[in-house]
Amino acid sequence: MKSALPVPRRRSLNGKQAILTLLIAGLLSLVAGSIELARDAATMRDEVKNQTDHLLALIDGTAAEAAFQLNPDLARQVADSLFDGDRVAQVALRDDFGRTMASRERDDDASTNWLVTLLFDDILHYRRTLVYEPGQGAPTTQVGEIELTLALDSLGRDFMSRGLLVFSLSVIKALAIAALMVVVFHAFITRPLLRVHAAIVDTDPRRPGEWPKPRLGRHADDELGHLVVSLDRLLKAFQNGLDQRDQLHQISTLDGLTGIANRRRFDGFLPDAWQHSRRSRQPLSLIFIDIDNFKEFNDRYGHVLGDDTLRAVASALSNTVTRATDLVARYGGEEFVCVLADTDMAGARAVADRLREAILELAIPHAGSPHAEFVTASFGVASAYPAEEDEFGFDALLERADAKLYRAKHHGRDRIVWEP
Repeated sequence: MKSALPVPRRRSLNGKQAILTLLIAGLLSLVAGSIELARDAATMRDEVKNQTDHLLALIDGTAAEAAFQLNPDLARQVADSLFDGDRVAQVALRDDFGRTMASRERDDDASTNWLVTLLFDDILHYRRTLVYEPGQGAPTTQVGEIELTLALDSLGRDFMSRGLLVFSLSVIKALAIAALMVVVFHAFITRPLLRVHAAIVDTDPRRPGEWPKPRLGRHADDELGHLVVSLDRLLKAFQNGLDQRDQLHQISTLDGLTGIANRRRFDGFLPDAWQHSRRSRQPLSLIFIDIDNFKEFNDRYGHVLGDDTLRAVASALSNTVTRATDLVARYGGEEFVCVLADTDMAGARAVADRLREAILELAIPHAGSPHAEFVTASFGVASAYPAEEDEFGFDALLERADAKLYRAKHHGRDRIVWEP
């Protein structure tokens, strides 16, 4: 047994749009976050330099005083004030002979990452000459220097803390913009497209020209509106094609004179009816009908009245046999045939009796008939129970009905002959 074909999983257009937008937003947030981080790093570098210069400027006078007086206690106080907090890693105050008057130092964290080193390594070290100003116009004197080194690990922690905040805000902004894009795109593009898709899905394949054309409002003059117009034209053109096909099919299967089924329709209907009877194990009957002495009728009354008579007889037959499963067809000339589904011989004989009465009730004068003053007809009836192994037995059924019609005509016409 063949395995069933896998059913493709349906994916939401909204879902695809949201995923794509989020991916783009994620990429943009990375780019924007990186730019923001670079800007913040530059800002932080300027802040660190300015703050350090300001700090050194604040203690400049005191440090110069300590160096000028060679006062180690005051020098240690200066060093301690600079070393307060965790931003400074090393500080040293020297006199003008290069001797260290006070120094403080802490171990820097060696685990500082390469990015922090790259960003701040060149602004860690500061050296400032100490100049003493005695006042009252006396010349200034160089009395020593102060050297300061910032703690890279402290700068790294500050930068990472600030960077995380900056990057998070950047991502949040990007995601907010992406969400807004999803909502706007859904409202203006996706939802109208889904309406068009829903309209196409709800279209009856048998009547595509009557599809529920969506109204897109503000999209009437843009590409979506043009898409709907093009779809409408396409579906209506397809509908015209179906209508033309149906008309051609109807023309090809209807008799042009009488309006009932023609020989082509009968030849296609009988095998299908036979196969249905085989499957359902129900009988199938056939009635052959021939208008008696029709050549003489045409010779006496002309072909115009002859055609009117054929139409009248066809109407009487089709008004009598009305079940959807049955068929009345013009077999050729003045011959007609009825296919009766799920009908045994007794039922077929009853139908033939009604058909004969319907023709007699027309009371069409036929002065040229040797046996009746009105138009009459002969009937041949055959019935069968199609066997499972008998796939093409309908030909034999047709031959038997034709043979019974021949007997009816041979034995005086205006009668019904059936199988015993």
